[in-house]
This record gives sequence, structure tokens and C-alpha cells, in this order.
Amino acid sequence: MTKQEKVEFVIKTLSDLYPEIPIPLDHKDPYTLLIAVLMSAQSTDVRVNQITPLLFERADNPYDMVKLSVEEIREIIKPVGLSPMKSKGIFGLSQILIDKHNGEVPNNMEALEALPAVGHKTASVVISQAFGVPAFPVDTHIHRLMYRWNLSNGKNVVQTEKDAKRLFPRELWNDLHLQIIWYGREYSPARGWNLDKDIITSTIGRQSVIKDYLKQKKS
Repeated sequence: MTKQEKVEFVIKTLSDLYPEIPIPLDHKDPYTLLIAVLMSAQSTDVRVNQITPLLFERADNPYDMVKLSVEEIREIIKPVGLSPMKSKGIFGLSQILIDKHNGEVPNNMEALEALPAVGHKTASVVISQAFGVPAFPVDTHIHRLMYRWNLSNGKNVVQTEKDAKRLFPRELWNDLHLQIIWYGREYSPARGWNLDKDIITSTIGRQSVIKDYLKQKKS
């Protein structure tokens, strides 16, 4: 297969598997999505979805959030991990949204990345899922799969994002980044991986990855 044929195979397989694409983090608007994504750093979506209702019951907008103290926010979100940093970020960005953006989440990358505790990936998720602006947020699943599929060299997430944006059509970015995440969780996880069930990697995968898998399976 040529690289273009591999890309088309990935797109077709993913659209067949995930014609409807659920969004992993529960939210109701750009603000609650922003907070949920920030909380998901080095945590799981399942854990975040258990904790956000408790937080949003107290404050689901920046005006109510700044009425809570950093300590109160920290106490609520403690189970998701990194709560000292995340609670300061949530309080700080809520105050900035009020002071600079009339309480609204901005719909451009530059303004989002200027908010406390909001990195490139978080901003990309918000811009794509809340506003429909084409972006390709790269998480660990996408980084792993782009390497397994021999579509990126695995050097770092910045390179993986560049490669994904270069290879896949812009109008599909927002769907594809979610489809790849779901595929990674269900068919091509980091642990407990079964190549027989992973049709994409077994069809177009990097030969060295497949060889290593088969070697480990034998041992």
C-alpha cells in the first residue's frame, strides 16, 4: 500500500467502526468542557466524569467558580490527581474569563493557551469539540497509534500532530482525533494488546512493532 492508500484505509475503517462519535468527557457548554479537559490531564475520562458533576453542582460557570476558594475546588477534585495545580488553574482561568472575556470561553487558540493550566492539547480539544474549529489534539492513544501505523516517527507529540495534520484531510480532523482515541482504547491499547483484533495495525502497521509483538507473544 502507498501512504495515501494507508491513510484512506484508516479513514474508512474508523468511519465504519464509529459512524456516531461519542465525546469522552461529559459537558454542557464550552466552559464545562474546558474544565473537564483541564481535569483530565494524567487522569482518566471515567474518573473525571465521576467528579465533574460534584464540581458543576457548586459551580458550572466562571462567576460561581470564583465564589469558591482554591482550597474548596481542590477538595472536590482531589480524586482526579494533581489537584493543587488544577484547582489553581480552574480558579485562575475563571477569573481571567470574567476580567477579559465577559465570562465566555474564547474560540481561538492563542487566547485559550494564554489561560492558566491550559496547554496546547487542552486548547485544541476545546476549539475542536466546543467550537467545531479543525484541530488535531494528540493524546497518548493517538501518539501510540500513529507510530504503530507507521504514519509518524513517534519522536514527540508535536511531530505526531504535524504528521496527522499533513496526512489527514482538514475537514476530518475533529472526527478522526476522537475516532482514533476510541479505536486505541478498544482495539489497540498500550497494555493487553491483541493484534488479531487490531485490524488497522495488522494491515498497515510498522513491521518492527508487529515483529516485537509476535516475539513477545511467543516468549
